[in-house]
Amino acid sequence: MFLLKKNLAAVIIVLITIILSSQPAFAKKVEEFVLSNGLKIIAMEEHKAPTVTFQVWYKVGSRNEATGKTGLSHLLEHLMFKGTQKYGKGEFSKIVAKNGGNENAFTSRDYTAYFEVFSSDRIHLSLELESDRMTNLLIDEKEFQLERNVVKEERRMRTDDEPTSLVVEELYAMAFKVHPYHSPIIGWMSDLDTLARDDLYNHYKKYYMPNNATIVVVGDFDTKTLIPKIKEHFEKIPKGEAPAKINIKEPEQLGERRTTLHKEAQLPFVFIGYHTPNIGNKDEFALEVVSNILSAGKSSRLYQDIVYEKQLALYAGGDYGRIAADPSLFYFYGGLKPGKTTKELEDALYAEIEKLKTEPVTDRELQKSKNQVEASFIFAQDSIFYQAMQIGQIETIGIGYKYLDAYVDNIRRVTKDDIMRVAKTYFTEKNRTVGILIPVKQNGKGQ
Repeated sequence: MFLLKKNLAAVIIVLITIILSSQPAFAKKVEEFVLSNGLKIIAMEEHKAPTVTFQVWYKVGSRNEATGKTGLSHLLEHLMFKGTQKYGKGEFSKIVAKNGGNENAFTSRDYTAYFEVFSSDRIHLSLELESDRMTNLLIDEKEFQLERNVVKEERRMRTDDEPTSLVVEELYAMAFKVHPYHSPIIGWMSDLDTLARDDLYNHYKKYYMPNNATIVVVGDFDTKTLIPKIKEHFEKIPKGEAPAKINIKEPEQLGERRTTLHKEAQLPFVFIGYHTPNIGNKDEFALEVVSNILSAGKSSRLYQDIVYEKQLALYAGGDYGRIAADPSLFYFYGGLKPGKTTKELEDALYAEIEKLKTEPVTDRELQKSKNQVEASFIFAQDSIFYQAMQIGQIETIGIGYKYLDAYVDNIRRVTKDDIMRVAKTYFTEKNRTVGILIPVKQNGKGQ
């Protein structure tokens, strides 16, 4: 059975290689427009299905928040659904649902985005609804108080009462001493307690303006017909004073940093982060391949060595925070099995990292990883939502959608030497921050 699975996996790899080798990079007909008020529009026709996604990306996230006012961007995302003078509380979502669409929003460290997906003949609703709330949002004091309590409860559930999430939050706060990436997107609870309605309104007026936004529309539409309609709805919105850019550079880390949390939990947890460059750096593609080699699925190195063979952990993995406006972290993690120690797991993770520095990856492993990265990128093109999201992310963080044209070719160029070089450059002791979760019982004593 093992031999059969192994041979089948080899066949699949060969087939993927053949398929991908015939694929173009990101050969899409993308058109770009800039309105007189500074609003950028990126349109890409995709006529595979009679649907359209309309996305509005604002260049504001937790990185734009001052100390003591964290959580504003995420809280504002919630309030954006609470009504304008034209459309009252809850009407936005009701209109979308009534017309067979779906909508949502998300906030990151670098941006806040809102989207709808409609059938092609309903796209006019996005133009009306999004242009209205870009400039006419009502932030009622009562609604503000209610939604602030919702976000505080969200924080309790997802972070304060989730021990592994607390470790991640603590690690980022320690890894970034100066850069605003040290603050959680949802905000510190002490800040959420003191935020006022006017804080939110001022944040809205400062960042929600056409010249600080990008519209990305992908799907079944005619560009020549749609763009004039977008202009009709959005160009009348006044241009605002451009927000000051955040140009804060995190100082070089000169030594290992460690934090240990003692909290009620089932099992210990280890989280390790290394400062690495972000998108736009020459090393990003090698780091992306490294991430795949180490942690993509059950055939990855971390799973095979730490979970399957050594049986130190119930799960293990890692990820590279590539798509960010500023350098972020490449992190590794694992959840211990009962009876094992955090030192054993930590040492095992370091062993896999050191192996990348001293032993070239095999030809098969390198090709498999590059195929997987490329396949993930290309298969995402089947979704109009993810095509728009790829464009929106890189446009908003300042790279530009044309970056996508060369992405696959850059992944294909990664070599064994590149893998060893980036591992030696970034995965160093002085450049890492370590977070450890030590479970305690309800009485505060260790388990």
